[in-house]
Amino acid sequence: MPKTYRVAVFGRTGKGNYGHGIDVCWLDHPQTEVVAVADEYAEGRANAAKRLGVDQTFADYREMLDEVKPDILAIGPRWLDQHRDAAVAAGERGVHVLMEKPFCRNLKEADEIVATFERTHAKLAVAHPTRYSPIIATVKQLMRDGAIGNVLELRARGKEDRRGGGEDLWVLGSHMLDLSLALGYDPEWCFASVLQEGEPIRKEHVYEGNEGIGPLAGDAIRATYCLKQGITMTWQSYRNQAGSPPRYGLQIFGSQGVLEIVEGTLPQVHILQDSSWSPGRSGKNWQLVTTAGIGKPEPLSGEKTGHRHLYAIDDLLSAIEDQRDPKCNMYEARRVVEMTAAIFESARMDSPVTFPLETRVNPLTLL
Repeated sequence: MPKTYRVAVFGRTGKGNYGHGIDVCWLDHPQTEVVAVADEYAEGRANAAKRLGVDQTFADYREMLDEVKPDILAIGPRWLDQHRDAAVAAGERGVHVLMEKPFCRNLKEADEIVATFERTHAKLAVAHPTRYSPIIATVKQLMRDGAIGNVLELRARGKEDRRGGGEDLWVLGSHMLDLSLALGYDPEWCFASVLQEGEPIRKEHVYEGNEGIGPLAGDAIRATYCLKQGITMTWQSYRNQAGSPPRYGLQIFGSQGVLEIVEGTLPQVHILQDSSWSPGRSGKNWQLVTTAGIGKPEPLSGEKTGHRHLYAIDDLLSAIEDQRDPKCNMYEARRVVEMTAAIFESARMDSPVTFPLETRVNPLTLL
């Protein structure tokens, strides 16, 4: 019989809560059982216990880890300020982790998490749903088959709402940066400008970011990554410039067309097989891409599409049993933090910066 994994949930009511369903996703998986919940806020803790159907509740996740001894800790809060500490606490005890994105606040914290999990051999996965989606394999196969010709450039954008700029980069940019890594692209260097009301950011523009992000700045970001594949990727975000529908997503431009991917478990993927990249001129139209291919009905349904993290749970359990890294593992998550930090480091230095970054603290603290 397949093993049942005992899961403890960590949430923070009012401080990132339980993320995007990092608590309830386990209830839909046949191999996982939620056994306890920790939340420093008593009312939130009681509500979570009722929602998850558990009797064991704790104000402190460390006490929960020591008493319950779970197989997996679900780190739910969207806020970043406890991500490093909770992950390290689990890793030190040999407990596996699935955690809400973004990974952590800076590269120093990322290094500490990685060192802990390397020492105890526990597995850590970050909940970037698109990374685990079966649509990624379809997209990669289409690209190998030349569906858009030779890839020439990548363009990624945030949601560009009230969070546009620095906060958009941290909160939503992580999805797009991770997606570029999932597709196999490797950044060599980054050159970026971060602006506040049209001016390059200075020390006086730095403030404490929302959701425990830490030092933050900028209402506009223009960043270019040079990729090892000999092409570039841009990431841009301007505050209060959102489209409807949003432009949030990743576009891959090739010599014979464009692929567009948004974020999600089975995300909207479209292809324009048009070398001019302009349907108005060519008469060609965008077509939907599913896991079955171009213009075909989506064959996947049922339990795997019921919750956005079920594919991630499948992958984590497989990684534990097969002694391999999860798809969105701590190394990939650290690369996302590094790509994020590189934008602020380039703005600080007013020059391109190469990977790996030498600066491991938040670059904004050095302005």
